[in-house]
Amino acid sequence: MDNSLCFGGFVGDRQVAFARVVSDLATFANLLDAFVLPGHRGNGYSKAILGPVLADLHLQDLRRFSLATGHAHGLYAQFGFTPPLKPQSLMERYCPSIYHGNTQ
Repeated sequence: MDNSLCFGGFVGDRQVAFARVVSDLATFANLLDAFVLPGHRGNGYSKAILGPVLADLHLQDLRRFSLATGHAHGLYAQFGFTPPLKPQSLMERYCPSIYHGNTQ
């Protein structure tokens, strides 16, 4: 929890966006839980929240900053994210049905 950095995006006093970064604050960071509420999408809030995330002083000079996205590749490319340079070095355990009681 100590190295989980949370960012909120607000319109007035209403939160419409959120992003969380988990990092060792030395070599890597992983962007997680980034979203904009459906009724507020298309208004630039994704870009507005990513600016402060990437500018945060705790997240500078890291060797790797990663994320997973299913549909926002174009957005993240605008901020310098690319496909992994060496995808052969990445592994994962992926259980898409885990929240439905099925781990297969």
